[in-house]
Amino acid sequence: MVTGGSHSSGLESAQQLQRLLAARDYIADDALSVSLFLACKLGRPLLLEGAPGVGKTELAKVMSLVLGTDLIRLQCYEGLDLAQAAYEWNYPRQLLEIQARGASGGASRVADLFTEPYLLRRPLLAAIDPARSSAPVLLIDELDRADEEFESFLLELLSDFQITIPELGTLRAAHRPLVLLTSNRTREVHDALKRRCLYHWIDYPSVEQELQILQRKVPGLNERLGRQLAEFVQRVRRVDLYKLPGVAESIDWAEALRELGAERLDAEQLNVTVGCFLKHQDDVERLRAGLGAELLEAVGAS
Repeated sequence: MVTGGSHSSGLESAQQLQRLLAARDYIADDALSVSLFLACKLGRPLLLEGAPGVGKTELAKVMSLVLGTDLIRLQCYEGLDLAQAAYEWNYPRQLLEIQARGASGGASRVADLFTEPYLLRRPLLAAIDPARSSAPVLLIDELDRADEEFESFLLELLSDFQITIPELGTLRAAHRPLVLLTSNRTREVHDALKRRCLYHWIDYPSVEQELQILQRKVPGLNERLGRQLAEFVQRVRRVDLYKLPGVAESIDWAEALRELGAERLDAEQLNVTVGCFLKHQDDVERLRAGLGAELLEAVGAS
């Protein structure tokens, strides 16, 4: 029988979870904190969607620290299959065993070669391994990059926290992991998978939230500069660019300006550090051609 696991133990409210996240420098709003709390208490996977760089992957890392448990990460990509995501047989070891048996005149049975000692546990199977003593956090990262067929395999895992291996039977989790799935929404995730999950959209933070993040992540950042950066990036995100900067890029930019000893944002600092938060040449040229000056004026910098 699958238990609720230990990931909900000690959590009494969404507000408490919000404070625990903040203590580890992750600023979560009320809605996200409630979604996470319910995922823990109900034992349901949580699908996090949002633009790249808004903190979806970071949230899983911080949750593993908050809960004091392992983080198991599956990075999705095109062509990801069962052997890479869940399990495969250790064929070299099986072959060596067959050769050893042949040399010693032992029995050449094959059935006992497909047992757990010859099983390689990939992230999904490792997360529900019945031998685990506690519930981990399982991060299935950038699900939208995997092929649609891969989602079909996940249905059994997300519904019953089990994986069926033809040679062994069905392996079920003794401690249900906290499952966080992320998507940048480059394609739609199937409804069948969404029905098995709670859902939350992580948007770009407000100016005040982003300022809090910068102050926590970049110690020693000048307060005036931090606010100018937060306001500037907010305005950049309202422009039709090829690739909008995420919070991760804001942090990179703030760290760069701190290292350069900047105390305020101006045109010179912007032009030499624009590559910290914009990663497409057309966007960089557009900012340097006049857009940057307009945005600097709007935030009271020059």
